Amino acid sequence: MTTRRDLLAGAGLAALATQLPFAALAQARDSVTIGMTLEPPTLDPTSGAAQAIREVVLQNIFEGLVAMDRTGKLVPALAQSWTLAPDNLTYTFKLRPNARFHDSTPLSSRDVKFSFERAVAPDSTNAQRWIFTPIESIEAPDPITVIIKVKQPTANFVYGLSWGDAIIVSPTTAANNKTNPVGTGPFKFARWNRGDRLELARNDEYWGAKPSLAKAVFRFISDPQAQVAALRAGDIDVFTNLSAPEAIPQLKADPKLKVTLGKTEGETILAINNAKAPFSDIRVRQAISHVLDRKTIALGIYGFDLDYIGSHFSPLHPAYVDLTGTYPVDLAKAKALLAAAGFPRGFECTLRLPPPAYARRGGEIIAALLAQIGITAKIEPLEFPQWLERVFKNRDFDLTIISHTEPLDIANYARDDYYFQYRNPEFKALIETIDRTVDEAQRNKLYGDAQRMLARDAVNGFLFILPKITVTKADLEGMWTDWPLPLTPLAEVRWR
Repeated sequence: MTTRRDLLAGAGLAALATQLPFAALAQARDSVTIGMTLEPPTLDPTSGAAQAIREVVLQNIFEGLVAMDRTGKLVPALAQSWTLAPDNLTYTFKLRPNARFHDSTPLSSRDVKFSFERAVAPDSTNAQRWIFTPIESIEAPDPITVIIKVKQPTANFVYGLSWGDAIIVSPTTAANNKTNPVGTGPFKFARWNRGDRLELARNDEYWGAKPSLAKAVFRFISDPQAQVAALRAGDIDVFTNLSAPEAIPQLKADPKLKVTLGKTEGETILAINNAKAPFSDIRVRQAISHVLDRKTIALGIYGFDLDYIGSHFSPLHPAYVDLTGTYPVDLAKAKALLAAAGFPRGFECTLRLPPPAYARRGGEIIAALLAQIGITAKIEPLEFPQWLERVFKNRDFDLTIISHTEPLDIANYARDDYYFQYRNPEFKALIETIDRTVDEAQRNKLYGDAQRMLARDAVNGFLFILPKITVTKADLEGMWTDWPLPLTPLAEVRWR
């Protein structure tokens, strides 16, 4: 016989069963799962140049004195304000008094001093030491004041401080940041299952506004079709840079998803080892430039036109000069240049490719284009840690394809030890002049001269600006459409 107590219990179970889906939904609404093509090799952006590191940790775990917003504008971060003295040499930063590291240690001006001096130490692994080399001295007169004097007026000094290479770290935890990062940001490191996923948790002691997300999971999916399948199945909520552009029409047709096409600062290049024969001969590099049909390459990779470039500079910058006509497609001229350089029948070389689809697909197309003038490019696919070690660090390559996603990184061509090994004293002197030029109009004119010099010397094969294909669930908001810097600020992401 059913008693009143049984009925009440049954009713309670039925109510609970009805409520469970809503409770689960509510719980899911404070978390997000983000798909990425590449897994970070480490979690310390001062330890290497990989974009994937910054995409996960910058403005999430780690912060700098200043930040860059989604429009490319510099905004206060750990420094709530800064001033430049009339001499254009002395910067004074005022830190946020309530900022703390994730281990509850208060942020101090001493941490800033430590971080910047660490960046230029002899054993530094910082990929962008140029940001800090202008510094003459750093003073920490009180816990929230930092006074930095530079050796000469440096136009892009504060701009560089927004990069992931200029994060502020604690002396007590810096050594372990590669695997156990401790920063001041709105999210803390939770766990990392290598090869699969990385989890972050909200920092409830954050100095700024509390994020709506309590948890974020980054999942690493390298296969383009697996990326699409995960999106269609709802296994992930967003993919930041989809590697399957051919799937855009079907994804746009799915009412549960939203697709946006944005711009990055990613100059995509066929990088050439300028210090290695036969590429040390400008005629060989010019011959290569004359066969790089940008439109054919872009359509082969993406199926649509892109923003093409003729030098290492973004069309979004007011100093941009269109140099795409410097080396028009001309097979006869390319063959004549090779013959003049001593290679009438061409030669063999290696084309070492990292995993992104633009590199792997683009490599096949470029190899076919080079074959037209007798250059046989043997393709060698590499995983990204291998690419960083062999190509970027040890400069063991002939040709490679990569996107440089940091803004205004043309200054890298003034670094003799940079991986494509372009060594031009004239260019180096020009970059030094640009760094000292405070007047914006004059500086932009000099940037134009720098672009022309790189194009003239055919340093690399300059292709296009990397597009940003973002796919999200229809009711997820806050993901950046464009990438003035390669990052995913989770504090701006929320469910509608």
